[in-house]
Amino acid sequence: MKLKPCVLDEYSKTRSVTPLVKPHNFVHPDDNLILEDESGRVNLSGNVLSPTVYVTGTVVGLHGKETDAGDFLVLDVLEAGLPPQIELPLKSREGKYVVFVSGLRVGSSSLNPLQFQLLVDHITGHLGDEKEQGIAAQIVHVVIAGNSIEVPHGLLNGQNLALKDQSRLSEPIKELDILLTQIAAGLPLDIMPGLDDPANFALPQQPLNRCLFPGSSAYNTFRSCTNPHCFDLDDVRFLGTSGQNIDDLDKYSEAKDKLDFIERTLRWRHLAPTAPNTLGCYPFTDRDPFLIESCPHVYFVGNQDKYDSRLVNGSEGQMVRLISIPKFCETGIAVVLNLGNLECHTLSFGTQFSS
Repeated sequence: MKLKPCVLDEYSKTRSVTPLVKPHNFVHPDDNLILEDESGRVNLSGNVLSPTVYVTGTVVGLHGKETDAGDFLVLDVLEAGLPPQIELPLKSREGKYVVFVSGLRVGSSSLNPLQFQLLVDHITGHLGDEKEQGIAAQIVHVVIAGNSIEVPHGLLNGQNLALKDQSRLSEPIKELDILLTQIAAGLPLDIMPGLDDPANFALPQQPLNRCLFPGSSAYNTFRSCTNPHCFDLDDVRFLGTSGQNIDDLDKYSEAKDKLDFIERTLRWRHLAPTAPNTLGCYPFTDRDPFLIESCPHVYFVGNQDKYDSRLVNGSEGQMVRLISIPKFCETGIAVVLNLGNLECHTLSFGTQFSS
């Protein structure tokens, strides 16, 4: 990839002046693919594989032949495909809902505090008519998928903070804890760390420290979880991330929408194929924690630009609901999943009256 940023460019005397194709994307028409294994590397040719689809770190099998030019002409590509899936039991899960929300960014100028309070009031059944409260009473789980806090970056300059600045730093966390306490008082709640949260940078991100949430962590319904996060609820398997893996794919490959990226990671059986090449991850030596060994029934990704959802079917009867969760601070949208049929709909909260 000729447009891919290189750390050595900072030290080179003749800096590259090649303009980017897009502000956020490094794909170029001249990009090419290379097959690499323990024995060496070979250039790939043919029209079967597109460099705009695959990224460094994808494991595939290729069927083809060597050309006179020394390239490998690809005739067919074999991907891992969807992993085996635990069959859903026939027991009734009708009338049970899971709420997903991400990108709350408490403390940022873009968050409307009233909007978040409306979400909390709806989830806890304090908002709406009898019908809406009846639906709220059937919510059995809430998942917050990353980027819940925005810390003022200007304060973190390596200097000792004054008392006033320390207060500004902790204020968003205290505000978030107050709102989470209202949810945890009545519902199981999972909170995952995101890119901008006070957690480690490298994937897999470790749970946010419970000391940050003295109010909500007092309830046994409160769970601080890792990113990525996998859990089972009524025999339905959930798998999700806070969005770093998909955002990184968006920089180094192309697709019609984010759901295509999400589906690709599922078919490649790997949550973060670009780690550690362009996505920071902890250096595991004996195992890969991002391998998808068991196919989830619900695969969600947080902090995306808009809501989207799709049902994916595998060759062995697998059925997966893909969910792209939008940033709540920008859209005011949370996602509700029906555990019975894996159907989705959105909850949209606005605080402005139309004239």
